[in-house]
Amino acid sequence: PGQHQPYFPSPAPGQAPGPAAAAPAQVQAAAAAAVKAHHHQHSQHPQQQLDIEPDRPIGYGAFGVVWSVTDPRDGKRVALKKMPNVFQNLVSCKRVFRELKMLCFFKHDNVLSALDILQPPHIDYFEEIYVVTELMQSDLHKIIVSPQPLSSDHVKVFLYQILRGLKYLHSAGILHRDIKPGNLLVNSNCVLKICDFGLARVEELDESRHMTQEVVTQYYRAPEILMGSRHYSNAIDIWSVGCIFAELLGRRILFQAQSPIQQLDLITDLLGTPSLEAMRTACEGAKAHILRGPHKQPSLPVLYTLSSQATHEAVHLLCRMLVFDPSKRISAKDALAHPYLDEGRLRYHTCMCKCCFSTSTGRVYTSDFEPITNPKFDDTFEKNLSSVRQVKEIIHQFILEQQKGNRVPLCINPQSAAFKSFISSTVAQPSEMPPSPLVWE
Repeated sequence: PGQHQPYFPSPAPGQAPGPAAAAPAQVQAAAAAAVKAHHHQHSQHPQQQLDIEPDRPIGYGAFGVVWSVTDPRDGKRVALKKMPNVFQNLVSCKRVFRELKMLCFFKHDNVLSALDILQPPHIDYFEEIYVVTELMQSDLHKIIVSPQPLSSDHVKVFLYQILRGLKYLHSAGILHRDIKPGNLLVNSNCVLKICDFGLARVEELDESRHMTQEVVTQYYRAPEILMGSRHYSNAIDIWSVGCIFAELLGRRILFQAQSPIQQLDLITDLLGTPSLEAMRTACEGAKAHILRGPHKQPSLPVLYTLSSQATHEAVHLLCRMLVFDPSKRISAKDALAHPYLDEGRLRYHTCMCKCCFSTSTGRVYTSDFEPITNPKFDDTFEKNLSSVRQVKEIIHQFILEQQKGNRVPLCINPQSAAFKSFISSTVAQPSEMPPSPLVWE
C-alpha cells in the first residue's frame, strides 16, 4: 500500500523502519527483534541479498499466514507464507520441518512447492520461517460459493487435476490429511494446485502404530476417522476428494453436520448401515452407535439429483470414492483411469499443462500424463530430532543449503509500509481449526 518500489535499501543500523508509536507494545517488540535480526543479516552480507516487500494478506490458516509480494529479482508476483512460532515445542518444530522439506521435495504441476525460502537471521533471532511459492488467484472454495457457472468441463478438469496431484503425493508415500476446497488453489487459467501440508505425513505401514485423529476438516473427514480408527491409509484423501466432487456438482457441501456423530449419521443415510467387516478398524463405541440405530438402506440414487451434470459416469465414479470400507475405496491412480475423466485429461493436456507443448506441426504430448515420484519422501530424519535447539539449528542450516544456484537471496524489507502488519500477523484462531474427533470411549 502506497509503496511501489520492489525493494528498498536497508535502514542505517539502529534506525527504526518508520514511526511505530501507535503500534501495540507486542508489535513494536516483534518489529524490533525482526529489525535487529535484519540488520545482523545485512551486516554479514551487505551486497548479497535483496529485500522483499510484503504487500497484502491473501490467506490465514491454522499453521501460517500468506501474503502477496513482488520478487525484486524478476518483478514477478509471488506468495509469501509466514510460519510463526516455529520453535515453541518439539512437536511444532518437527511438523514445520516436515512441511518445509515436503515443499522443497515436491516437483509436480498440481502440487504447490517452494520457489524459495527467505534468508534466516542469525540463529539467536531465528523464530519464524518465510517460504516463497507461486501466487494463485483463487481457491476451489471461493469458486464453488461464487455465482460463477461451473460447466461440466470445469468439473472434469478440476477433478482431474486434484487426482493427478494426489496420485503424485500418494506415490511419494504422503497422506495430505486435509484435502478440502480451500486447500485447492486455482489460478486465472484454471490450473489447480494442492496446498497446505501442515497436517501431511508419511503413510504409516505398521498398523499397530496409532495415528492422530485430529486431521481433516469435519465435512471432508472419512468414516474410519469419524469412528475412531487408530490407523488409516491414503484412502482418507480419496474420501475427501469424493466429497469435493459432489460439492462441485451440487454447489453445496455434501455432508454438512454440526458434530462428528451427525456427520457419521449423514454418511450412513447415504451409504446405508455398514457391515461389521467395513467397520473392522472402528473403535467399539462407534460400532455400538451404528448398531444401536435403525438399519439403513443405501440411497445412492439421490446423487443423481445433485445437478444435471450428475451423469451416470459421474455418479459411478463418485460412488467408487464414497465407499465406507477404505480398503474398497478407489485409488487416485484407478480414479484417473475412469472414463469420466477422459475429457478432463484431454482438455488439461491440450491447452493447460506444462508437460506438453505445441509446434508448427501440432501438439507434442508427454509420454506420462500422470507422473509419480521415485524415490518416496523420506521422513527418517524425524527419528533423530530430540530437542528444540537441535531442530532449530538443523532447520537453519537446511534453509541456507536451499539457496538455488546463483540467485540472490531474499530477506524481508523492514521499510515496507506493510512490514509491521506482516510480522504481527497471526494464524487462525482455534475456532477456525478442524473440530477435534469424537471420543467414543
